[in-house]
Amino acid sequence: MPAHWLLKTEPSTYSFDRLLKEGSAVWDGVRNNLALTYLRQMKAGDRVLIYHSGAEKAVVGQARIGRAAYPDPAHDDPKLVVVDVVPDARLPKALTLAAIKADPALAELPLVRMSRLSVMPVTAEQWKRLLALAAG
Repeated sequence: MPAHWLLKTEPSTYSFDRLLKEGSAVWDGVRNNLALTYLRQMKAGDRVLIYHSGAEKAVVGQARIGRAAYPDPAHDDPKLVVVDVVPDARLPKALTLAAIKADPALAELPLVRMSRLSVMPVTAEQWKRLLALAAG
């Protein structure tokens, strides 16, 4: 059974629209040790929500892991890894951080508890709730 994840990106650096246009991306630039640990746990086929940080602060799209973690080809540092991300679809409506924080069922979501983390797991129950909220 695939795992569920949330990946954060600053849309001015790499947006979900760009991911849709390009069809896949190497998810790189992660330096936080906990976030790198989570990247190493990702498997091909795992489900992903893409969150726009910065001014937007909203979950905007769904994707999947196309290739499990492998060494970052741009750096000669064995601790740095990347994954390949393949877009699926934009959410019916962007799900704001404010709406997520207002939902008691999502109080334990790492996005709420550790807001600076750029890669985080999402439980199956949290995943279902996030998609339900984004459906309107």
